[in-house]
Amino acid sequence: QVQLVESGGGLVEAGGSLTLSCEASGRTSRGYTMAWFRQAPGKEREFVAAISWSSATTSYTDSVKGRWTISRDNAKNMVYLQMNSLKPEDTAVYACAAGLLHSRVSREYIYWGQGTQVTVSS
Repeated sequence: QVQLVESGGGLVEAGGSLTLSCEASGRTSRGYTMAWFRQAPGKEREFVAAISWSSATTSYTDSVKGRWTISRDNAKNMVYLQMNSLKPEDTAVYACAAGLLHSRVSREYIYWGQGTQVTVSS
């Protein structure tokens, strides 16, 4: 079992920045790929970014490429999402997830956090 807890969400003006954090606990030694997904009100859950265990492979949804960076510190069991140039359309609940495959598909991920709200005002 792996437990995931997100933090760092909040209210920010358009153009601002936030860094989300995800702390993993439990059986974290298995070498999971970590990902961030988001869900806006009335919309489907959407893939945002993923990072492999070694950090050698990262992937992003097109709408955040060049603006955001996913990173991880395995020694601290932490995953981060640095979000720059935030837009109102980035408003959503952001959740981190752990899985065995590097995938953009939510059902491929085994463990999920509760999520943290990000609200971007215009």
